[in-house]
Amino acid sequence: MMKYLRIAIALFGLLLSSIDEVLATHLRAGEITVERVSCNGLTFRIKITAYTNTGSQVRFEAGTLRFGDGVSLITPRIENENRPELGEGIGYVEFTTTHTYPGPGRYTISYWERNRNAGILNIAGSVNTAFFLETVIYIDPFIGCDNSPRLLVPPIDKGCTGGAWYHNPGAYDPDGDSLSYEFTVPKQDRGIVVGNYRDPNTKEFYDKIGLDYSKSNETQDGPPTFKIDPVTGTIVWDAPGAPGEYNIAFRIYQWRKIGDEWKQIGYVTRDMQIIIEDCLNQRPELTVPQDVCVEAGTVINETILGDDPDVGDSLKIQAYSEVFQLNPSPATVTPDPAKFTAVRPATMQFSWATKCDHVKDQSYQVVFKISDKSSRGPSLVQFKTWRITVIAPKPIIQTATLNVPDRSATLTWAPYKCGATAETMEVWRRVDSFAGNPGPCVTGMPNEFGYTKIATLPIGTTTYKNENLASGAKYCYRLVAIFPPPKGGKSIVSDEICLPPFELDRSIITNVSIDKTSETNGEILVKWVPPLEIDQTKFPPPYSYEVYRAEGFSGKINIQKVSPGKTPLTQYLDAGMNSRDKIFNYRVLAFDNNNKPLDSSASASTVRLEITSKFQELELRWVAFVPWSNSVTGMKHVVYRGLEGDPLVQIAEVNPGQGFVYNDKGLDNSKSYCYRVETVGSYGNPNPAIPNELRNFSQIMCAQPDDKEKPCKPKFSVSLKGTDCSSITCTDGKTFSNRIFWDEPDPQCKLDIRNYNIYYAARVGDPFKKLELTELVTGTEFEHKNLPSYAGCYKISAVDRAGNESDLSESFCFDNCPNYELPNVFTPNGDKCNDLFSAYSLRGIDDAGVSDCKPKALSPAQQEEIQKKCARFVQKVTFTVFNRWGGEVFTYQSGGERTIYIDWDGRDNSGKDLSTGVYYYEAQVTFDVVDQSNRNKTIRGWVQIIR
Repeated sequence: MMKYLRIAIALFGLLLSSIDEVLATHLRAGEITVERVSCNGLTFRIKITAYTNTGSQVRFEAGTLRFGDGVSLITPRIENENRPELGEGIGYVEFTTTHTYPGPGRYTISYWERNRNAGILNIAGSVNTAFFLETVIYIDPFIGCDNSPRLLVPPIDKGCTGGAWYHNPGAYDPDGDSLSYEFTVPKQDRGIVVGNYRDPNTKEFYDKIGLDYSKSNETQDGPPTFKIDPVTGTIVWDAPGAPGEYNIAFRIYQWRKIGDEWKQIGYVTRDMQIIIEDCLNQRPELTVPQDVCVEAGTVINETILGDDPDVGDSLKIQAYSEVFQLNPSPATVTPDPAKFTAVRPATMQFSWATKCDHVKDQSYQVVFKISDKSSRGPSLVQFKTWRITVIAPKPIIQTATLNVPDRSATLTWAPYKCGATAETMEVWRRVDSFAGNPGPCVTGMPNEFGYTKIATLPIGTTTYKNENLASGAKYCYRLVAIFPPPKGGKSIVSDEICLPPFELDRSIITNVSIDKTSETNGEILVKWVPPLEIDQTKFPPPYSYEVYRAEGFSGKINIQKVSPGKTPLTQYLDAGMNSRDKIFNYRVLAFDNNNKPLDSSASASTVRLEITSKFQELELRWVAFVPWSNSVTGMKHVVYRGLEGDPLVQIAEVNPGQGFVYNDKGLDNSKSYCYRVETVGSYGNPNPAIPNELRNFSQIMCAQPDDKEKPCKPKFSVSLKGTDCSSITCTDGKTFSNRIFWDEPDPQCKLDIRNYNIYYAARVGDPFKKLELTELVTGTEFEHKNLPSYAGCYKISAVDRAGNESDLSESFCFDNCPNYELPNVFTPNGDKCNDLFSAYSLRGIDDAGVSDCKPKALSPAQQEEIQKKCARFVQKVTFTVFNRWGGEVFTYQSGGERTIYIDWDGRDNSGKDLSTGVYYYEAQVTFDVVDQSNRNKTIRGWVQIIR
């Protein structure tokens, strides 16, 4: 009896296995793509694209689509759509739905369904392995509106054993984001990869058919390779081994430039299938144009050629790119649609009339695919990518005019050719001319031109007034047009226009040079030229001068007169300061013979040298804020070096057009080296009274290569306190600031500290990110300004002169002072005064929310009381009103145009007036606080309606 039972169980198992083979062998490949329905909302259109085995009786259905926010759905049954161009047995399914997300965040959208098709060689037990896809999106107001990449080329391609196999997804980003590509392992569920996955070029797939693995590439001179180009997305398997079906997966990452940093903002995963057959067909070949860069308005006409080593094979060339879907003026190809042809070579004509709308920071990629039709085996393909960069034309400056009375310059330029699509116009300036032109396809302002951006204007602006210009300087200007993100893009820089120098009617500062480097007894030599072209009848000579010093590259921080009395000389040696660690700027004030003051000179800073330590190398960088140009063609900066304690000698000259940087290589890691830099600049003024070359020295700075020792970790001061809530009132429309300060390091640590880095996190538990500041923090305090609230946490680190960063300090957090109060009485009787039940706010003082109420009769004490009760730092309110029997009569939830103040008019949920009496309420309030675990509060109370 047991024998028959075992046989029956075995037969039943075989039956179930055969049923599983028949019913569950259907999913080959796919991906999830996402489209935001409106940039003003949180609704997304989500599409699953799947490729199936049409020989299976199972259809696409009953899979789980998870939206990443805790919500999911089960997909309906969808019949296969035949795709003959992909080959026999391959079908296509598309499922689209919409979903609205609750708010900003990172969401992983995934799809799970049983099962993959049977017999996949590089996945163990594929028929019993689930098919899983995932796509990641970010909803973030700082990132902006975003859609996932689009994939134009189907994810199934065939190949022959021994011949290199190619695939390209034909992906583009509809928002203009940059894309990159990377292999990943196929998954069967969230966080679970498929069983025993092997890359297609694994040795076992060659051993099983008797191939020499060391010579299994197409040219039989090396092992097979399997690679993806991270830039173009082209996958090459050179070359396949055992015939059969293989599955692979790769991710297409989106990158968006936010500020000056590229941020990864999501990805799409494609799970695709490769079908390899044992065949004699040879792969066709493509010839595409060289990558091209054109100015918007150019018409591109090119021919793409295809051929095949197998005589008699028909060929078809296809093109995939976003350029065919642009509006206006999409690109076109002929023939369209693509058809197989026996004519050799096969040709495709590409044509595109580019427009200003097509300007983009990144190149457009056109993916060409050639397929053959052969009696020797399956259709084989090859892909090639052609890059087209569309750049914006240069702006045209028309005039530049000096305005002598107010020492300004006025520029005018022609309306910009691409003004309908560009966003802003940048104005750039330098002292003295730089007549160079940018190279081919170079956009924006090249660094080597030595220009500084001084203004960013709306694109429709065609004039700019540059004020507070320095005497004696020859100013030159250029323009650059900027296009909005996410596509971005910059124009070619305009031609240069220069103005003659202003007359020398004030002192012209020419030198701020560090003569002696010391922490306490430094010396800085300041020189200037007298006001030689001033009206001497109004301001009679001889002239005398006062010298003023301030801290920092510019400005008047701790400004003081350092010259005793007035000096008749045109130079002054300032002494007794910390010239080693601090940066100073100087200005000179002249007086005539009647002791009448003239205008001050422009300010000029010391040259600041910084050194970064590397292995057997030290990197020097220097900077100075001066009214002359330190980037003059033919004038090189000079670098001096010596071992610590030895004299310094010249070791290099640096072309400032390549940046104020020098890398000293081949050094001994055990030795300390000292450096000094001499800058050389000019005002570009032909007046012989102004020296043609202005030479200024930096401080001496010493460093050791490969210095990896961290400086001491900073500590916040024990006297640092959190937010003082005692004086906080209404916060509508306000910005906030936090001031942090920390202890002075001990003398040994202080000696090596160059500056401090400030790290910030908006919430407890958020990652700390370094603040990008315009100036280094060299003291022991910092004020973080223009914040949306007080809430935030800080850590600090010290950075030494070798660039080493200390461990981060402990964190210190500031919190908001949240408040939400409701009144107990309101009178919804139609007199337009106190008609609404609202949270306390400034409206209680301004107009109580209604125009005819006259709240100005409120006493100062009453106004102060309302201000103290104002709703503060509230994100969301859910409000429910109950009658005396506990029945719910009114509900309200803030969001969108529904404010946190409630503004209840005394009606129930059906719109009927509630009767006079006492009602009870519950308000669920979400506050904006630094610790999210404390954000929710329930407020219960009563309110009386009086009619």
